[in-house]
Amino acid sequence: MPRPKPPARRDETDDRGFSLLELMVVVVILSVLALVIVPRVIDRPDQARAARAQSDIAAISSAVQLYKLDNFRFPTTEQGLAALVSPPTAEPLAPNWATGGYIDRLPKDPWGQLYQYLSPGVHGAFDIFTYGADGAPGGTGADADIGSWGTP
Repeated sequence: MPRPKPPARRDETDDRGFSLLELMVVVVILSVLALVIVPRVIDRPDQARAARAQSDIAAISSAVQLYKLDNFRFPTTEQGLAALVSPPTAEPLAPNWATGGYIDRLPKDPWGQLYQYLSPGVHGAFDIFTYGADGAPGGTGADADIGSWGTP
């Protein structure tokens, strides 16, 4: 019985590489995906910085409240947040200042600046805030002020 002939082989040069059309389709698909995904990813660092600032402000606010519980008053604006780390040397002194302080160290805001403190505050008994990315009052987006009263 005769053997069947094997199927004819295709020329090996037909299977090498991609056609220009295939490459263009891939480029178009990647471009569409980039247009959808990149704006969402780029905006995340600013949101993360704002969230960290709000978290820091909440922690500092709690420390200020503890200071008041022990000393019957908030630190003055002149004493500032440093009164949470070491006993104030300016009047009014803190006779019941907690050994070890109320916070280990004063954090800097996500943009590398010290948090601001006012007592009495504009928005409450005290205000703790950061001026945002631009370091100046006011602003929108990443430049917006973030404070213990909430974000504008």
